[in-house]
Amino acid sequence: MAHPSLPPSLDSSQPGIPQAVLTVPMELKYLCQECQGVLRKPFQAQCGHRFCVYCLKQLTRLGPQPCGACQQEGIFEEPQSILNTNDAFPDNAARREIENLPASCPSEGCTWKGIIKDYEVQHEGKCEFEHVQCEACRTLILRSEQERHAERECEERTLNCKYCKVTFSFKDIKAHDEICLKFPLQCSGCGKKKIPREKFQDHIKSCAKFKSACPFSTLGCGTVLENEKQSDHAQSSMLDHLRLLLGELCMLRQRIESPGEWQEDSALGLYRAPEDRSPPASSAGQVGNLGQKVAALENIVCVLNREVERNAYTVEAFSRQHRIDQEAIENLNNKVRQLERSLTMRDLQLAETEQLVRELEYCTYDGVLVWKITNFSRRRQDAVAGRAPAMFSPAFYSSKYGYKMCLRLYLNGDGTGRGTHLSLFFVVMRGKCDALLKWPFSQKVTLMLLDQNNREHIIDAFRPDVTSTSFQRPISEMNIASGCPLFCPLAKLGTKSSYLREDTIFIKAIVDLTGL
Repeated sequence: MAHPSLPPSLDSSQPGIPQAVLTVPMELKYLCQECQGVLRKPFQAQCGHRFCVYCLKQLTRLGPQPCGACQQEGIFEEPQSILNTNDAFPDNAARREIENLPASCPSEGCTWKGIIKDYEVQHEGKCEFEHVQCEACRTLILRSEQERHAERECEERTLNCKYCKVTFSFKDIKAHDEICLKFPLQCSGCGKKKIPREKFQDHIKSCAKFKSACPFSTLGCGTVLENEKQSDHAQSSMLDHLRLLLGELCMLRQRIESPGEWQEDSALGLYRAPEDRSPPASSAGQVGNLGQKVAALENIVCVLNREVERNAYTVEAFSRQHRIDQEAIENLNNKVRQLERSLTMRDLQLAETEQLVRELEYCTYDGVLVWKITNFSRRRQDAVAGRAPAMFSPAFYSSKYGYKMCLRLYLNGDGTGRGTHLSLFFVVMRGKCDALLKWPFSQKVTLMLLDQNNREHIIDAFRPDVTSTSFQRPISEMNIASGCPLFCPLAKLGTKSSYLREDTIFIKAIVDLTGL
């Protein structure tokens, strides 16, 4: 028979709230008789004792159980003292009282305060200062450090090998690195890095700089040198190697022919004992067989000698071809570097040409300049922020071989006009024909901010002070600017201004050419 379960709305997966949360003395009526914590969603049994819904559920999961509190208090009597979820009921009055009790977070360093209800809803299980247990290594850590602990500190965390993508435990990382087939190794010969372990043996066999023992090391040659020099060593030490091989063969023959005690030997068969001067008939046959084997080995040595000579010639041919290839590669690299330098020079020339084209596009030779300034709002913000306080107009000329001039504009003002006015200045620039012109510059200059309705332009004009250095023949790229710091109040450039349309203004400069 199935036991009745609690309503889902009253179910809870946690026992009572720790007593340390309360900031007032704990009263017995708020105490869960099972977990000894503050009641969470309290239920009252038939006997009158209160339990958390979670605790009651755990007590009665196998069926009705006797009330432990009644037994301790000596008031146990059936059937009232039998706990049964079917007879227990939610104690809403106690729940409301408990939810309004003052509370504070018991975690060290946390300053949260409120009531039990807010603690359950807003703070419990979320406090950054609470110590929680890592699910992997069971270490107590601050909740705020859970993520960092799981990623960097936990000894039981799982990692994916960044080379072979195999998953393993952090504590096994060193052991895995020792067997990982994709783990990068460095060749001690050529210095090449990031060679996968699975390809390292192939690399050291083909690496010209890797040091390895001479193939005749088993016979006594102790030379260790680079692979690329092994052929030269085999060629130069051929006689030494043959002597070593011959010595080994002589020792083998001496062992066969010398008198001695006949005993079994896995490599040489049997040999004679001192007291028996004539070998058995079977031993004579074995000696003959061994003699044939020695002769066969001598023939093999001769064949190997000829093969070594052929290989030496092949290696020498490969070396010559390698040197030729290296020279060709070096020549190609030199050509590439020359082409890169040429390309850089062409880029510089192209940039200079583009700059000249831009100047010629806006250049005039009649002493009149109409300067269109777009993106006025953004440019003025840059000027206010100090990123680009001033801007220069394209150059213009009084004639094809005349004075070279430009305008300098401060969108947030300069000097006495800073922050209140547009400041506009006239600049005399160094030209190609300055030696043919009359100095100092003395022509009348008229500056205008054009009304885009063609009604009322803002106009300012001046005659140069011939004693000022601003109008002498330039000795640098341009002279010091001179003009009108209070050219136009910024207030006239509002959103409905006829001087500012579609975020664009027009400035006009006229140089009087009378007398030129």
